[in-house]
Amino acid sequence: MLKNDLPHRQRDLLTLAFWAIAAVTLYRVVLLGSSTADLFVDEAQYWVWGQNLDWGYYSKPPMVGWLLRAMTDLAGSSSAFWVRLPGAILHAATALILMGAAREFADRGTAAMVGLFYITMPAVALGSFMVSTDTVLMPFFAGATWAWLLLTRRPDTRLAMVLGLCLGLGMMSKYAAIYALVCAPLGAMFVREARIAWRDAAVALVAFAVVISPNVIWNLQNDLATLSHTADNVDWVKKPGVTLNVSGTVEFFVAQFAVFGPVLFGAYLIALVAALRAPNWQARWFGWISAPIILLVTVQALLSRAYANWAVTACVGIVLLAVPFLWPRFRWIVWIGIALNMVLTLAIPAVATQATTWRLEKDGRLVMRRYVGRADLSRHALDLARTQGVQDIVADDRDMLADLFHTGRDSGLNIFAQPHKGHAPHYFAQKLSYPTERHAPALYLGTSGVPPCEAELIEEYPIHTGAYAGRAIRFYLTPAGCWRP
Repeated sequence: MLKNDLPHRQRDLLTLAFWAIAAVTLYRVVLLGSSTADLFVDEAQYWVWGQNLDWGYYSKPPMVGWLLRAMTDLAGSSSAFWVRLPGAILHAATALILMGAAREFADRGTAAMVGLFYITMPAVALGSFMVSTDTVLMPFFAGATWAWLLLTRRPDTRLAMVLGLCLGLGMMSKYAAIYALVCAPLGAMFVREARIAWRDAAVALVAFAVVISPNVIWNLQNDLATLSHTADNVDWVKKPGVTLNVSGTVEFFVAQFAVFGPVLFGAYLIALVAALRAPNWQARWFGWISAPIILLVTVQALLSRAYANWAVTACVGIVLLAVPFLWPRFRWIVWIGIALNMVLTLAIPAVATQATTWRLEKDGRLVMRRYVGRADLSRHALDLARTQGVQDIVADDRDMLADLFHTGRDSGLNIFAQPHKGHAPHYFAQKLSYPTERHAPALYLGTSGVPPCEAELIEEYPIHTGAYAGRAIRFYLTPAGCWRP
């Protein structure tokens, strides 16, 4: 009786997981509509990219810009809600894809827990609120993993093309997709059962190359802009000598418990050791597609610096390794882990609806100060430009430029970055710099410098709260010809 009842219980868990993913996603979308948080600088910049469709951009491949352009065009609106909406949808899709991948080697109950753990991960909770290149990459990374698992069973040319397509689209979303291209074959070298047919591998590589070729050509035509930016991030390769950042390394590693959730990442570290002797080859292979990512970024943190999310692509291997290890042994710990993750899953969208009001008791600062005040400054600059009777606004700060372009999208005013000599420090200086041949007065937002000509100081605008708190923005009226070389 109990044995006959087990499949039904597992189907119930799988059904529960589907409904839970749908409910969490709906919750995120509904509260996103009530969010009072401004777009963060990266989000606004990605939206700007989408207004100028290209095969690549200053620091990233093009998929995120294309996606936001498609979403806002379909919606007929470029409000923060529509810019951010893809995040929740893409993470829901990734959770479902990972459940499908888990069913290739585990029962329905385990697959359900894989989906629940993913959709409630702290990194996913944040990524569902703030659109990022990680969010766009994840469904392709997960899809490539599922396709690889299927190809280990039998050769299939069409499935190999799907694998190459997922890898290529992942690479067009974020260059961190290269981890899959390296780690999956590396794992197959040491895990015999994880190998796929040479013909399938060749087909996948050809499909991958075809998909990414436009971005490769774009990079060659633009002085390898994205590679240069990556080298700036991995800056230890340019520095003479070696200085070890031990505290930063510890901070990065500890932060992974917050990124993936304390129970999930803790279980992963134990499962990684256990995988060395695991009877199922999938566990060993998942170790190979996740541990090298964690290790490489940890080394980067030691030699220079690394942000907590730089290893987030390891989450595919982490979830698929840790949950099947934990679920059959300690189911109560699995539920505790999901419950802990659910706290942030519920909290982040709720806090975003109170971005302009909720403050820390200790110092009175806004909880979400990084997401507040950006649009207010932009609106003030737009109003000041109209008052002064000028059509052009020039700024030297990337954060302010990103929001100026988004907030001022229907203003009828022209927005430009301050011209720079030599290497452009950001996309706006690279592609949207003030034309030096233009002969018109402009309103200049100065944060770190002054205009290169005699200009009238119109206003010094102090900011006391939000993203720019403690800064004073100087507004200058520059005469025609100010920016000529």
